[in-house]
Amino acid sequence: MDQPSGRSFMQVLCEKYSPENFPYRRGPGMGVHVPAMPQGSPMKDRLNLPSILVLNSCGITCAGDEREIAAFCAHVSELDLSDNKLEDWHEVSKIVSNVPQLEFLNLSSNPLNLSVLERTCAGSFSGVRKLVLNNSKASWETVHTILQELPDLEELFLCLNDYETVSCPSICCHSLKLLHITDNNLQDWTEIRKLGAMFPSLDTLVLANNHVNAIEEPDDSLARLFPNLRSISLHKSGLQSWEDIDKLNSFPKLEEVRLLGIPLLQPYTTEERRKLVIARYHELITKYGKLEPLAEVDLRPQSSAKVEVHFNDQVEEVSIRLDQTVAELKKQLKTLVQLPTSNMLLYHFDHEAPFGPEEMKYSSRALHSFGIRDGDKIYVESKTK
Repeated sequence: MDQPSGRSFMQVLCEKYSPENFPYRRGPGMGVHVPAMPQGSPMKDRLNLPSILVLNSCGITCAGDEREIAAFCAHVSELDLSDNKLEDWHEVSKIVSNVPQLEFLNLSSNPLNLSVLERTCAGSFSGVRKLVLNNSKASWETVHTILQELPDLEELFLCLNDYETVSCPSICCHSLKLLHITDNNLQDWTEIRKLGAMFPSLDTLVLANNHVNAIEEPDDSLARLFPNLRSISLHKSGLQSWEDIDKLNSFPKLEEVRLLGIPLLQPYTTEERRKLVIARYHELITKYGKLEPLAEVDLRPQSSAKVEVHFNDQVEEVSIRLDQTVAELKKQLKTLVQLPTSNMLLYHFDHEAPFGPEEMKYSSRALHSFGIRDGDKIYVESKTK
C-alpha cells in the first residue's frame, strides 16, 4: 500500500532528535543506539530520544517505517502529536502499536474525523491512561470504540468537538477519573446526566464554557449519578438560580465547585458576591455545625512553587520563584541540566490543562502568568538548531 503524502512520524523524529540537532549526552536512557537499518534508511546510527516526545505542529500525515518506530520508541511514555495532519486512524495505530510503554497520547487538532476508528486499530491504544482528543471532532462512535479498547483509561479530554448531545455506549467505563469536555454546545442537563452513567467512578468533571442552563434532576438521583465526584467546573455555564447551586450539595463526595462567569452572579457587584458567599457559609454552619478554628491562611498570590524538572530522563524537585521570567528560570536551571540557556527549550505541564505541555517561548514572560502551582512539571529539552 502506498504511503500517504506528507511528512512521516519517523521523518520528523529523525530531524528533531538527530545528533546534529539534539546533541548526545551521557546518561541512562538518553541516547538510543540501533543496529544498522536497511540500505536507504534515513536513520542515523544514534538518536537522542527522551521518554517524552513533543512533535506538535510538524505536518505529520503518516507513520513511516514501523520497524524504526519500534526500535527507537520502546522506552517512550508520553507522546504529543497535536496540531498535525493525521487523518487516518490506521496511521496513528501504526505509531502507537510500536510504542509499548505509552501512557499519555495527545492527538488534538488532527482531522481524525475523516476516517473511522475500527476496534482492531483502537486495540493498539490499550495501554494509554491519558488521551487528549481536543478539537479532533471525534464522533461519539469513535469515543465508544476507544472506551471499549482502553481498559485502564483514567483521563479523557474531549474539548472543542462541537458536541450538542452525548451518546451512551452499551457498557460503562469504570476506570475513568477525569473528564474535560469544555467548550462544546451541551445545554440540556439530560445530556450531562449521561456522563454520570458512562463514567460512574468519575472524580473530576470539567464542563466550563458549555451552556448548561439548569440542573433538572431530583436530589436522590443526583447522588446516584455521580457517586464519586469530588470536583466539578461549571465556569461560564448558563446556571441562573440558587436552586441549581443547592443541588450540587447532593453529590455525596463533592469538595470543589468552580462557578465563575455564570448568569446568576452577573447582576451582583464584587462586594455583593462576597456577602452572598458569607450568607451561604452561615447556611452551612446551620446544616453541619460550627467548624473548629482554622489555621491562619495567607490569601496573597503564590510567590513560589515546587515543581518537578524533567531532563535527560531524570527528575528533580526544584523550588522556583514565580515573579521571575522564563529567561531567569533558564539561568536557574542551567547548572542542573547542563545546558546553556541559549540551547534550552522549556515546557510547562499542568495535569488539568486540556492541551498538554505548553512551550515557554517568550524569555520576558513572567512565570506566574503560566499559572504554575506546586506539583506541576517543567520539561527541559535541547533546542533544535
